[in-house]
Amino acid sequence: MQFMLIMRDEDAAAVERRDAPFEAMLERMGRYNRAMADAGVLVSAQGLASPGTGIVVDFSADPPLVTDGPYGETKELCNGFWVIDVPSRDAAVEWASRAPLGPGTKLELRRVHGEEDLRR
Repeated sequence: MQFMLIMRDEDAAAVERRDAPFEAMLERMGRYNRAMADAGVLVSAQGLASPGTGIVVDFSADPPLVTDGPYGETKELCNGFWVIDVPSRDAAVEWASRAPLGPGTKLELRRVHGEEDLRR
């Protein structure tokens, strides 16, 4: 089963990571991603551009209203994600717990529906 690990930062954590040594962060993330790839569980991993560069398409109007982002409060925004394919929820939690992230950052785990879910 697949899970998406969605990374969210509190504002202070985002600032701290922005000011941290980039090469060290890149090395830690690289080791984590390689471990998942070597274990055969990594499907996809991407970081996202800053929320200020986003676009919001709001469907509460007809036609939809298009504005520059970000959408919602910054603490609600996704900074990046991984998609992993693991045998269980517990395995997804184990991989998420190993992420090289610090205080003020959270990973939300959401199961990705598979074909079997669409046939119900």
